[in-house]
Amino acid sequence: MGNVVVVGAQWGDEGKAKITDLLSKDANFIIRYQGGCNAGHTVVVGNETFKFHLIPSGVLNKGKKCFIGSGVVIHPETFNKEINDLKARNIDLSNLKLSPLASITMPYHIDLDGASESSLNENKIGTTKKGIGPTYTDKVARVGLKVQDLYDEELSSKLDKILPLKNSILTKVYALKPYSKEEILQLCKEYAQIFKPYVCENWQETLIEAKKNGNILFEGAQGVMLDVDFGTYPYVTSSNPIAGGASTGSGLGPNVIDEVIGVFKAYITRVGEGPFVTELDNQIGKQIQTIGAEFGTTTGRARRCGWFDAVVAKYSALVSGITQIALTKIDVFDTFDEIKLCTSYRDKRNGKIYTSYPTNISLHKHLEPVYETFEGWKTDISNIKNFNDLPQNLITYLKRIEEIVGAKVSIISVGPKREQTIMLQNPFANC
Repeated sequence: MGNVVVVGAQWGDEGKAKITDLLSKDANFIIRYQGGCNAGHTVVVGNETFKFHLIPSGVLNKGKKCFIGSGVVIHPETFNKEINDLKARNIDLSNLKLSPLASITMPYHIDLDGASESSLNENKIGTTKKGIGPTYTDKVARVGLKVQDLYDEELSSKLDKILPLKNSILTKVYALKPYSKEEILQLCKEYAQIFKPYVCENWQETLIEAKKNGNILFEGAQGVMLDVDFGTYPYVTSSNPIAGGASTGSGLGPNVIDEVIGVFKAYITRVGEGPFVTELDNQIGKQIQTIGAEFGTTTGRARRCGWFDAVVAKYSALVSGITQIALTKIDVFDTFDEIKLCTSYRDKRNGKIYTSYPTNISLHKHLEPVYETFEGWKTDISNIKNFNDLPQNLITYLKRIEEIVGAKVSIISVGPKREQTIMLQNPFANC
């Protein structure tokens, strides 16, 4: 028995949901530990495609217990829609539980997110405008609402403190409509009904039991490079997608974590603003975007595409403690004559070489990637089931990634479906 964290090792959108779905069959308990409905996870099962935003994607495996942790921020309307969509597709949600300590995204958070982003003009962050940042801001400022507050007899008095603050910013800073206390109280009643079947009041006993039984799978959102502490600040999310966030966002201490699976694409993508040294603003970038269907699950925005960045990969492995690699979308390169891999950065002004990731992003506009070039395999790998049947040129590429990251590739995805996966090692078996 053991416990495994699945973490996005780039800027999100690496295919974490598919990996989580695959590993869930060997897990007893699946925990979503951070993020909100700004993140989208896509899983393909047979001929069906499922898109998740808040609910752990492990819910597709029957009988698995799923838990939304305190580190997640919940938009009730999105949660309700996702619940109803899954019920309509006959997905069993009887084992889905929600931490009463999870924070709630309120309508004024969404208003403030959109207004703030619009006011930044050319300095915009690239937020999804889903209210995630303002929700986390209120959580840290101690003026947020948690799920448990919906059932608290002091909810009304809490709103007496919160609403004047929110309305002052809405009206005086952004000239937006304020919210009345009656309006918010009515919404809170509706939210209480939405959450009621899922709120886990005995969450401490539930986690103790999960720890006892083992095989816990921690599922995050976004990726290491969007971490509020270690990402390309300020072009980041407002939580901690790194593996360490699995503890703070779940309620289980760090000593429960045995393995950290870093999910990488065979290339790299980014949505929104921020530095991206290996970005391909050319026909090759368009080719990767088209073949890889690189458009956001939540927003539909086209993702920026570039060659695999091993400088980012090493950094992710360091700050997230990656012990195994899951590599996705390698099949996107099936028709390519050559594939490039960035091993360092060069400062165009003075020739200085960076092999470690420069966290001062103002420097990045002066950097260019230094590449190693690999010969393509020019064959369809989407139906290959065994590692030894992969083309040698592809294996060479994988071995170089392993060497740089300092961890073994244990999972290789050669297509979007469950069965299009080569599992070299079961992470739970290694614990």
